[in-house]
Amino acid sequence: MAISRRSFLQGSALSALGLAAGVAPKMSFAADNKDAIKVATILDLSGGLDIYGKPMSNAINLAADDINAAGGLLGRPLQMINYDAQSNMQLYAQYAQQAALKDKVAVVQGGITSASREVIRPVLDRFRSLYFYPAQYEGGVCDRNYFSSGSTPAQTVEKLVPYAMKKWGKKIYVVAADYNYGQIVSAWVKKSVHDNGGEVVTVEFFPLDVTDFGAAISKIQSAKPDIVWSALVGGAHISFYRQWHAAGMSGKIPIASTVFGGGNEHIILSPEESNGILVAANYMQEIPTPENQAFVQKFHAKYGTSTPYISDLAMGAYQGMLIWAEGVRKAGSVDRMKVIEALESGITVASPSGKVTVDPATHHCTLDVHIAEVENHQMKILETFTDQAPSDTAMVCDLKKNPRDTKQYQIEL
Repeated sequence: MAISRRSFLQGSALSALGLAAGVAPKMSFAADNKDAIKVATILDLSGGLDIYGKPMSNAINLAADDINAAGGLLGRPLQMINYDAQSNMQLYAQYAQQAALKDKVAVVQGGITSASREVIRPVLDRFRSLYFYPAQYEGGVCDRNYFSSGSTPAQTVEKLVPYAMKKWGKKIYVVAADYNYGQIVSAWVKKSVHDNGGEVVTVEFFPLDVTDFGAAISKIQSAKPDIVWSALVGGAHISFYRQWHAAGMSGKIPIASTVFGGGNEHIILSPEESNGILVAANYMQEIPTPENQAFVQKFHAKYGTSTPYISDLAMGAYQGMLIWAEGVRKAGSVDRMKVIEALESGITVASPSGKVTVDPATHHCTLDVHIAEVENHQMKILETFTDQAPSDTAMVCDLKKNPRDTKQYQIEL
């Protein structure tokens, strides 16, 4: 996901009040062990986006616990340093520099919005510290020091749009968060709708702090689309679904989304407010494999009610740790370039989400995508697409040919 710095800081003004005092990182496991491999997380554990950051942090730290319980990496324990960026860009920059220069970590796992990623990424590039970005996002980042363990629009939007249109109709109204992710995903939705013979009648954008959707709902009622596509994100935007139901629209015009559930919206909302929404994601807690069921049981045994549902974003964070650890094992070292070269061999890990493989040319992942329908606080999986490649980013990124590239490209649609 991405956001303009100005609109994000405006929307996060309250969360920035603690900046002057700062927040000390939480550290775990053998903090005085000189042989420990240091790993930093930089996530929003408070502030407007903590609904995403807390489950992501839990997942990364669970992966670290599993690695340590199995003897660590290369015979060395992992030492976790967990920073709370408080949904504040200045803290993201501060902690990225601290992780690289003071803590001298082997890898940074972090960032939720693309604004936070694009604050972290140049700092870690400059100081040659390896960076994993765990969130689904709009695609297009091409940087040899960077790996993405989440999904991109070609893997989710291009699966859900035709599914929803076949089920409900070809006239779509898009409501989206007003920042890069919402804007770029909306462009992907328009492309996919057009490619499948449909029409996007309106795209309407909302800042992250907007909570009143009455006027937008009236416009949708007047437009009479077959489908509402939601690219709304964050705690404030949950209001849309509540107001939609209060206006009597639940069951009248269906909703589809590739972000709904990322902040446990289907748990927070009542069944009456959320049932029937179609979702596409790399991971859902209900994946019926024995491997995933064992993972879910272990996760909830550790975190209990603090994380009632394991989100797609949490899984992106968990499998980012798995991928990095496998790169270290193959490299036989935590040296940054040796690990990068090992990862570029096309490493595959068995994640609770399914098989996940690093694409050497883009440093993104080939992964499974599931379409599901919300039903009584659960995701009822309807269809699964295996081995979906990051074909959007592959349109603009080839690190084999251009290993010094460090840009984010806006993919021409």
